Amino acid sequence: MKKATTTEAKTKEIVKKHGRDKSGLIAILQDIQEEYNYLPKEALSAVGNELEVPLSRIYEVATFYNTFSLNPRGRYLVEVCAGTACHVQGAFNLKDRLQRDLEIDCGQTTKDNMFTLEEVRCLGCCSLAPVVRIGGNIHPYLTQNEIPGILRNYRKQG
Repeated sequence: MKKATTTEAKTKEIVKKHGRDKSGLIAILQDIQEEYNYLPKEALSAVGNELEVPLSRIYEVATFYNTFSLNPRGRYLVEVCAGTACHVQGAFNLKDRLQRDLEIDCGQTTKDNMFTLEEVRCLGCCSLAPVVRIGGNIHPYLTQNEIPGILRNYRKQG
């Protein structure tokens, strides 16, 4: 009998927390994403086994919602809002500055695995435009000049 890996064991705990109910698949995937900062293949396989759901169905759900990532992400997800209000207020300049300062393009993770940069359609903070969300924290009315200090603070937090 094969010994369960740490990922499999943790995933089984998460599934158990949700009562091994297939209707809880999205909540289960959210908890796995919170635990690992992405959805590891090993965890998705374990979910399929625990819920008796084909792996193809799990991937279907995981790839439908762009909140989920199948690739490892940095400790902090940096989301640049590209909604209309933010775009009009210069979000594209913020994205350019973040790409330069982090030395990555959108969709990439820094070499130190600290930051992953992504562009999102709308963060729902139109009256605070332009906004960037870092690690779940909204940074409203952001200017390019504030970015280095903000990134420095997140790096200090480790």
